[in-house]
Amino acid sequence: MLVEKIIRKLKRNPDYKWESKYTFRDMGVILSGRCGQILRGGWKRMFLKHVEGLLFIGRNVKIKHAYLFSAGKNLIIEDNVFINALSYDGIMVKDNVSIARNCTLVGTGIISQKGKGISIGNNTGINAGAYLGGQGGIEIGDNVIIGPGVQVFSENHNFSDINVNIKDQGVSRNGVVIKNDCWIGAGAIILAGVTIGNGCVIAAGSVVTRSIDNDSVVAGVPGKVLKNRKVITVGKVA
Repeated sequence: MLVEKIIRKLKRNPDYKWESKYTFRDMGVILSGRCGQILRGGWKRMFLKHVEGLLFIGRNVKIKHAYLFSAGKNLIIEDNVFINALSYDGIMVKDNVSIARNCTLVGTGIISQKGKGISIGNNTGINAGAYLGGQGGIEIGDNVIIGPGVQVFSENHNFSDINVNIKDQGVSRNGVVIKNDCWIGAGAIILAGVTIGNGCVIAAGSVVTRSIDNDSVVAGVPGKVLKNRKVITVGKVA
C-alpha cells in the first residue's frame, strides 16, 4: 500500500504495518488534516531553534520561547498543545515523536527560577492531556508510551517551616528519568527524583514515588512492584 510505503520511509522503519482498512473518504479526511498540519508546521519552524524533516502542527498550538525548542524528523504536535521551552537546556525532541492534543510541556514554572528542561527520545508518543513539568529536568528515552493524562513532576514546594507561608519557602528540584521501552499508563503520576528503568510498565492511576528497576510492572498508590517482566518479584515499594 502506498501510504504504508511512505510512512515506512518517513519513519525509517521497514517493519511498519498499516493494518486498518479505510475508505477513500476516511483517507481524504486524514490526508487533508495532515496537509494542514504541514502548512502550519512550515510557518512555525521559522521560529524554532532547530527542526529536521517534516513538522506537523495542529490548531491552537502555542510554543513560548520557541528559540529554545528543537526537534528531529517527523514531529507531530496535535491541537491545543501548550509548550513553554524557557529553561537552561530547552526542550529537545528527537525523531518520530508525537505529542497529542491538550498536552502541556513546561521548562520553567515561576519566572524567578529558571528550570532545567525536557528531552524526549526517538519514536516516543505523548498521549492526550499529559503534563510534563521540566523545572528540575525530565529525560524520556526511546520507544516510550506516555498514556493520556499522565503527570510528571520534577519540582516540589518546601514546607518544613511552619511559620512561613509554603509559597514563600522556595522549591526543591530533582530530575525524572524514564528510560527506553516503557509504558506509562493513563493517569499515572511520577514524582520528582524518580528513575524508571528500561522496559517498565506503570499501571493506570499509579503514583510512582521511588525509582524502579528495569522491566518492573508497577501499580497502586504509592506504586508497588508487582512483578518483573523477566523474574517475578513481590512487595517492593516503588
